[in-house]
Amino acid sequence: MVTTTGDVDVVEEETHFNSASAQVLISEVMVCNRDLEKVKQNINDVEKRLTNIIDNLAKI
Repeated sequence: MVTTTGDVDVVEEETHFNSASAQVLISEVMVCNRDLEKVKQNINDVEKRLTNIIDNLAKI
């Protein structure tokens, strides 16, 4: 299949995308999302620790 976008022809190659490959991609997205949530939590924990340290330094 060939489509035209502006002055560029785009050729779409046939793929063997199916339900199984979709499931693999969905699983990968879920793993990445879980890892991202862990990173966000770690950042939140570090921010809390830094705030606590700054608050304690302000008392000195």
